Amino acid sequence: QVQLQESGGGSVQSGGSLKLSCAASGYTSSTYCLGWFRVAAGKEREGVATAASDGTASYADSVMGRFTISRDNEKNTLFLQMDNLKPDDPAIYYCAARRLCVVGDVSGPWASRGQGTQVTVSS
Repeated sequence: QVQLQESGGGSVQSGGSLKLSCAASGYTSSTYCLGWFRVAAGKEREGVATAASDGTASYADSVMGRFTISRDNEKNTLFLQMDNLKPDDPAIYYCAARRLCVVGDVSGPWASRGQGTQVTVSS
């Protein structure tokens, strides 16, 4: 099973940027599909982005053009660069893993997830 630990959350003003990181460990973690999902207060879980082992990325429409997912397989680290943050973006962001990515599909289910990191956006 893949173990995941997020970092990098915080509070920014609307229009600002944050970069989340996720340290992954576990057997063959570098071959897994990695991604981010978020849970905002009072809302359903929302898939944000996925990155396949070859780096192929998929994004939710709500973050397309503003967020960039990337991974460093040598360091077993996943990143989410979030630019132009909006009032709809605040949530707990979770790093997650599963065996395979499907291009264009950022929804679950996920086999593993981290503890989450809080992102707050002030206007």
